[in-house]
Amino acid sequence: MKKIEVILKPFKLDDVREALSEIGITGMTVTEVKGFGRQKGHTELYRGAEYVVDFLPKVKLELVVRGEQMEQCVETIIGAARTGKIGDGKIFVSDVERVIRIRTSEEDEDAI
Repeated sequence: MKKIEVILKPFKLDDVREALSEIGITGMTVTEVKGFGRQKGHTELYRGAEYVVDFLPKVKLELVVRGEQMEQCVETIIGAARTGKIGDGKIFVSDVERVIRIRTSEEDEDAI
């Protein structure tokens, strides 16, 4: 099993969710986060005063999939999230050692 964590632009979330749903991925967790990478924030004007926004709003999407689904998920996410501009985000893939569904005590593949 693999855990896929995606940091992406908030307005791309619905596109990614719909694309993943089309390939049969339904369970995911979404968190609103702030951060920066090469983008390094930007300056904005507020009531005539200029200020620096260091952390940009992003969305963190987390999902756990079977190993054989991982590559298709990653390609689907890239296709749906890419704008071609700086700040499109990152995808992190890691191994999942164990999954337990609390309600039924099902484990691993049965619990995803």
